[in-house]
Amino acid sequence: MSERLADWTKGEEAITFQACDACGHVQYFHRAFCAACGAPDPREQRASGKGRVYATSLVCRAATPETRAHVPYNILLVDCAEGFRMMAHGANDLAIGDSVVASFKPFAGKLVPFFTKRA
Repeated sequence: MSERLADWTKGEEAITFQACDACGHVQYFHRAFCAACGAPDPREQRASGKGRVYATSLVCRAATPETRAHVPYNILLVDCAEGFRMMAHGANDLAIGDSVVASFKPFAGKLVPFFTKRA
């Protein structure tokens, strides 16, 4: 298995995904195999951070004491330019179909992807 690239889950300002050399499938969650064809060791790549909002949900009630200071906050599903969908935080004014770009912000003690409208 190849070494993993550091990304936001490790405190880096980056989003990574995997691409299968055997079938071309792209996947966001890291796995030791391709979820489409089962081929071992999909290749990791850094994402551009560009995408389009697929869904949005404004959270108005804190789920934990750590998130209370962030209410209201927006949770998105973003169709990323590389072909995978991910859940992330975003600006409260985003709507379905908006073209977005990722940056990174602290949220409840962790660094998370944060999407805003792309100019």
